[in-house]
Amino acid sequence: MSLQSKIEDGSAKVAVIGLGYVGLPLMGAFWDAGLPVIGFDVDARKIEMLEGGQTYLKHLGEDFVARMADSPRFEVSVDFDRLGEADAVLICVPTPLGEHQDPDLSYVQNTAETVAGALRPGQLVVLESTTYPGTTRQVVLPPLEATGLQCGSDFFLAYSPEREDPGRSDASTRTIPKLVGGIDATGGELAASLYRHAIQQVVVVSSAEVAEAAKLLENI
Repeated sequence: MSLQSKIEDGSAKVAVIGLGYVGLPLMGAFWDAGLPVIGFDVDARKIEMLEGGQTYLKHLGEDFVARMADSPRFEVSVDFDRLGEADAVLICVPTPLGEHQDPDLSYVQNTAETVAGALRPGQLVVLESTTYPGTTRQVVLPPLEATGLQCGSDFFLAYSPEREDPGRSDASTRTIPKLVGGIDATGGELAASLYRHAIQQVVVVSSAEVAEAAKLLENI
């Protein structure tokens, strides 16, 4: 079955890398939408808590993870070799500012290389981490294409900036509009189709760079 078909019928397995204040609610939104999800994090303690139905993000509520924990559609792991099981891989790792107020992209770079190690034909990869225009194409794409697989035919790549607002009780991952921009038009449309399962309003822009610039402008 093609990636488009899996996305359309809701059977696409969604992997989320980085289960912090962005990744964990995002995984929950896709689970709520009926899709199978698997979350990855390097912090084994977080994985243990999630497997036990507990959350370390108190603003999400005590039952946020508990309601998912016993479901066969919910998995979490520290074994990144399992990324190949997913149809879509969403990268939600931090980009902390350095001493000169520039983003530290080491987490993004390392994660891109990790994803490349498990990349298979038919996968969609989406970067959500806050960064500057050009990061998806210049930092994430090269290690993925170094596998010999070609973006736009073998796999697909897009950028969709996280827009979490943890301080607001009247907004949630599902209700905050989502921007999506692909490395090419096909990647953008596939990513938008996926997000439409979990997000009420998805706005497709012309490229990954436009989506990255929009996030930067919004933060400023």
